[in-house]
Amino acid sequence: MAKRRRRTPAAAPAPEMQKVQTGVEARDELLPPREPVDATHAAAEVSAEAAIDELPESGPEAASEQERPSLDARDDVAEFSAWVHGVGEDELEDLALEAPSEVPPRSIDDLAGELRRVEAEVDRMFDERARRREDDAPRSVVDRIRDMMPVELPGQDGTIVDAARDVLSTDYYLRQWSRIGLRNRSEEVDEFGLDPVYEARLLPLLDFLYTKWFRVEVRGIENVPKSGRCVLVANHSGVLPFDGLMVRTAARREHSTARDVRWLAEDFIYHLPFLGAFINRIGAVRACQENAERLLRREECILVFPEGVKGTGKLFRDRYRLQRFGRGGFVKLALRTHAPVVPVSIVGAEETAPLLYRFEYLTRAIGLPYLPVTPLFPLLGPVGLLPAPSKWLIEFGAPIALEEHGAEAADDALLVGRLAERVRGAIQQTLDARLSERKSVWLG
Repeated sequence: MAKRRRRTPAAAPAPEMQKVQTGVEARDELLPPREPVDATHAAAEVSAEAAIDELPESGPEAASEQERPSLDARDDVAEFSAWVHGVGEDELEDLALEAPSEVPPRSIDDLAGELRRVEAEVDRMFDERARRREDDAPRSVVDRIRDMMPVELPGQDGTIVDAARDVLSTDYYLRQWSRIGLRNRSEEVDEFGLDPVYEARLLPLLDFLYTKWFRVEVRGIENVPKSGRCVLVANHSGVLPFDGLMVRTAARREHSTARDVRWLAEDFIYHLPFLGAFINRIGAVRACQENAERLLRREECILVFPEGVKGTGKLFRDRYRLQRFGRGGFVKLALRTHAPVVPVSIVGAEETAPLLYRFEYLTRAIGLPYLPVTPLFPLLGPVGLLPAPSKWLIEFGAPIALEEHGAEAADDALLVGRLAERVRGAIQQTLDARLSERKSVWLG
């Protein structure tokens, strides 16, 4: 065997040589030490090293990487396979060609075991959460109730004595009522008090009253202008103001543009506990000339009841007989704003709460015009105020234009009275005609 020639330090080997050498080093750490088999393989190793020694070490004589001979990874594997006993060539090839890594490779069994550990941990977390929910079941019920009604529990931040003091305190109940009243209010309430969020929550109830309870039939809805200011004038009846609600619902449901109608409610309603604020939030406006004119200036459609309290206070024997239309305030309003007047006739509202008698003298001290006596009220208390399911008919008449008279005509008392009687006569004529056609209070 030829004597090896000692090499001097040279430039770093080519990248392919480095890859083979690092692969060999990685393999040597995992495999047992090799032993020479015969002289033939030893000679092959010396020949490979001699070929490497013949390369120029540096300088201009150095060959390019394309001309530099290198040991192929497959030749290196074939060479070393003879030195290892019991290891196949394919396994050594995979080991030699694999790039070195700081993290040792993991077997399939190791990965499967890690996945099983992760699954076990996830199952444990779910079981622990389920047990926690079972333990907190009573508290979760309380939380749901508080989400629906955000009340403050008695003595929430104190002792049992504080809880007893809250239960016996009037101030505690006032605070809770205020909390409930502020629940689900809109942040965009208009200047007249309409709360769109609150009204939207009541729409299913209003639609039920309109379609199922009163079974309202609408005629002449096309007479209501599609846009712009308009004054609807209707007969007033019933102890509670269901007529305003139903006309507003009819315009929303039946009109081609779903017009928004704001009705003017009598002043005494706002003296009743909760009722004034309630109807204000769903579209009513306190009746006065200033509010009505501001609405019309905003191109709104308003509904007025010129009979006022006299209309709701009619006894049952005087049903559908229109009372005097006051001083014609709606005519003055229409003249000043150049708004058309649409007469509206409502049949069926008189039977919702037939007024048999009214107490007047004892109620004026508390701001009420009268105390109604119906077949069920006050005998059954508040339940007696529930409306009877009579069949309703709402008819919108042809518009009456007042533009030809001009705004200055609002100061002419004779003209105003004559125009008011004209509208009143149109409504009374329609009521008489529809009552003659009606066969039943309940079926129409």
